[in-house]
Amino acid sequence: MELFDVKRDEVIKSAVVSGRTTYEEALERFYPLIDRFEEQRKLQRPRFYDRLKKDILAGCIMPPITLAFVHEAMSAEVNIHAISDFIQANINEGYVLDGMQRLNTLKAASVEEGFDPARPIFVSVIIAEKYDLLLYRMITLNNGQKPMTVRHQVEMLTGNLIGKMMGDGALQNITILKEKETEQNSPKGSFRMVDVASAYLAFLTGGPNNQNSRFIEEKLDEILVGKVMESGLTSEQTSFTDVLSQVDRVSENPVVKDWLRNENNLIGFTLGAKKSNIELSQITPEHFASCILAFEAAFQAINPSKVNVGKYRRELSLHFIENIDTLKDAREEQLTEEFFELTVN
Repeated sequence: MELFDVKRDEVIKSAVVSGRTTYEEALERFYPLIDRFEEQRKLQRPRFYDRLKKDILAGCIMPPITLAFVHEAMSAEVNIHAISDFIQANINEGYVLDGMQRLNTLKAASVEEGFDPARPIFVSVIIAEKYDLLLYRMITLNNGQKPMTVRHQVEMLTGNLIGKMMGDGALQNITILKEKETEQNSPKGSFRMVDVASAYLAFLTGGPNNQNSRFIEEKLDEILVGKVMESGLTSEQTSFTDVLSQVDRVSENPVVKDWLRNENNLIGFTLGAKKSNIELSQITPEHFASCILAFEAAFQAINPSKVNVGKYRRELSLHFIENIDTLKDAREEQLTEEFFELTVN
């Protein structure tokens, strides 16, 4: 692979590299990366890709592939030689951010008569400092393309992020299971991957309410994309990885762990922690458990027949965690009064 140029993307705080390789190397080194995203294995075969296969065999220049890496130190690198060495050494850790279908089509074309493995294919490489910014760029790249929705993209990258954290030993107190894993293992005491993905989506959009069955999926997807773009994600100091580490830390206490396994509580915690992560880090799991008990006692004052309980739980837990520094020692009566003021309308 030949790399031409590297520039700094100041929006997503990443190194962006332009390069070129051959069809042969793309199939050898890029195509296996498709399987790094398990949720992407159900590949679509619209007519466009059948046309592209014929064009490849006829000698077209295929649209560029975008690869991505997450590496804090290298995201600030602007030396093309250092970047090249990093990519060559760590290609197995990369992701296909844009062009999965094209690589699959290239693979299909490679077994046909007339395929030229020496034909060039252009490549863009993004080296981001954290997953949140990589996902931000992924959403902007894929917006408007079907069938992948924003929710699907978030679920996809969540699984990979969790896998890396678990592989690095960063999660000591919690286990996160995918849906298919709960079929063989008891989910008791474990977090569901789909709930963590919902919390990540809330983190990205900056809001707790991202589900609305009254809207068709396509329109809801447009709304979610707009929320992500306007959320100020690229200037956030706290990453979703930081929040998950905080979840893991306080989950040492079983009361807290059980509370956070509720999807609505986890969403509220995630959003609140974006603003109060430093304050949260100073609270012991035992102290936080007492905070949770006070929260729950106050929450019981809300009449469930009069409100959308899930919505109120997300919003009030968000408020509670966001203001944990002032509410950490609040009594039930104080919290009940505060919740009353917040829900009066």
